[in-house]
Amino acid sequence: MSLRLCFVAVIGSWLALWLWPVRIALESDMAVHMTIQVPLLIGIGLLLASGARAHEPHWLADADWLGIPGMVMVVLGTSFWMLPRALDGAVADPLVDAAKFLSLPLLVGLPLGLSWRRMPPLGRAFIWANFIPKLGAIGGLYLAAPTRLCAYYRLDQQALAGWTLIVLAVVLGLLWFIVAFVGYRPLSVPKTSNPAIVVMKSAQDGA
Repeated sequence: MSLRLCFVAVIGSWLALWLWPVRIALESDMAVHMTIQVPLLIGIGLLLASGARAHEPHWLADADWLGIPGMVMVVLGTSFWMLPRALDGAVADPLVDAAKFLSLPLLVGLPLGLSWRRMPPLGRAFIWANFIPKLGAIGGLYLAAPTRLCAYYRLDQQALAGWTLIVLAVVLGLLWFIVAFVGYRPLSVPKTSNPAIVVMKSAQDGA
């Protein structure tokens, strides 16, 4: 994707999420706020990274050694916007909400898209092994809290958000286990200009 086309898609997606009816719909429920709006904003940053990757300065790529600085920024950003106080601030204060709309794409999604490929497999496994239990722990905290942790969300919404995070952690854990220990076979066709080579390779595999 070209940088110009990527930039247009990023701005269009960002403005669509910023529209007042869309923001109200996504922020009126705690579970939707945390598991739909926040990932969508991070996805905008990932989209921006796909277009900016080819134009990334060499000094920035060299400074992001093994993707560690970028992933530290990702962990800090996601941890902050999971805090009840941060969610309350985003609902109550338009400036805090604007900060969320800027920080999640630029300080979480963008470095995630650029730094994830630089990390070795062991580093990626470490990130997953910490992120998935954190989701479950936060979900358990929301369920165990006897009172509301967010002033703008009801206790039943808080419980629903807790169960949603726990289910999400279980699903991600199962998927990670399947990919890490069972593996998968990519559905790809060999790219070659000579059809005879493809036929001979298929015959050899069948033999």
